[in-house]
Amino acid sequence: MSIAVSTWTRAVGYERCLMTKFLVVAPSWVGDAILSQPLLRRLLQRNPGSSIDVFAPKWVAPVLTRMPEVNHVIDNSFAHGELRLTDRWRCGRQLKQQHYDHAIVLPNSLKSALIPFFAGIPRRTGFIGESRYGLLNDARKLDKAALPLMVERYALLAETAGAPLSRPLEKPALLADAAGVEAVIIRLGLDSKKPIAAFCPGAEYGPAKRWPSEHFAALAKEYVQLGYEILLLGSAKDQPVGAEINQLSGGICRDLTGKTGLAEVIDLMSCAKFVVSNDSGLMHIAAALDKPTAALFGSSSPLHTPPLSDHARVISLHLACSPCFQRECPLGHFNCMKQLHPELVQQALIQLVKEK
Repeated sequence: MSIAVSTWTRAVGYERCLMTKFLVVAPSWVGDAILSQPLLRRLLQRNPGSSIDVFAPKWVAPVLTRMPEVNHVIDNSFAHGELRLTDRWRCGRQLKQQHYDHAIVLPNSLKSALIPFFAGIPRRTGFIGESRYGLLNDARKLDKAALPLMVERYALLAETAGAPLSRPLEKPALLADAAGVEAVIIRLGLDSKKPIAAFCPGAEYGPAKRWPSEHFAALAKEYVQLGYEILLLGSAKDQPVGAEINQLSGGICRDLTGKTGLAEVIDLMSCAKFVVSNDSGLMHIAAALDKPTAALFGSSSPLHTPPLSDHARVISLHLACSPCFQRECPLGHFNCMKQLHPELVQQALIQLVKEK
């Protein structure tokens, strides 16, 4: 492996420090990108003075720019499922000019391993998947039973091949931007005297992961009476559910779905007293900001991608039919979320805020 070497003088003599230039191919989901941060931190701990660039889709980039471990985010313009082999070759040849020493490929697809290969990066690490042995020259076998958590699987790639994962792992921690916070509060005309409750009603994977709109509306009414300002946060895809919640609550919420970029959402969430979220990327953002977070699970499982914060609590009924991991309830009753009543969530929030 080709690596740059620097030297510096200390009172006791000279010490050589190996500095590696890493390229990390990021996952395409916001939550998974956040779960990759402990890997980035461990790479820098084990390779002092090194730098990490991340190849990521533009919708993931805002969370990566809030990680102090990331030097630069490179735009991954390839849509999910697109091969565009010639374009990938050209992209790889452009990245070759950056002289990366080590690539770590987090997605398990063959396509995600092509660009580091085309870039001629000497060491290319990732898990075995989709017959990409020739593209990765440091291919690792993953024992999913031994490492059920996604954050652990990513962090394992910072270890020497064959070595066990060193624990404990530090939790993800995103940075809010003070100037960004002030700017978005002014732009939206928020009342700075009111405590903020952030509700995240979306879940891109499908409706089976979404707490019912009527439950969000009922909880909003309770907290408006306590003097809170309720912010509904999400992307443009979440606008229909945001509008429904606001209509059911009598228009008492500030519906910001589709009206803020992800960077603004991070800054707004940093101001919140607490967060209520479905199992989504915004849930992981709330946890990485260490906000008291009620994380609502129904069709999905917290055993793989839980919110990683001491101030987050998973709320689930643990019904016999869940988790089913389906986009829509296969039984048609949706009891895992319908029977998760607002009172249960409010009780958890009271305790979370008290502990914080």
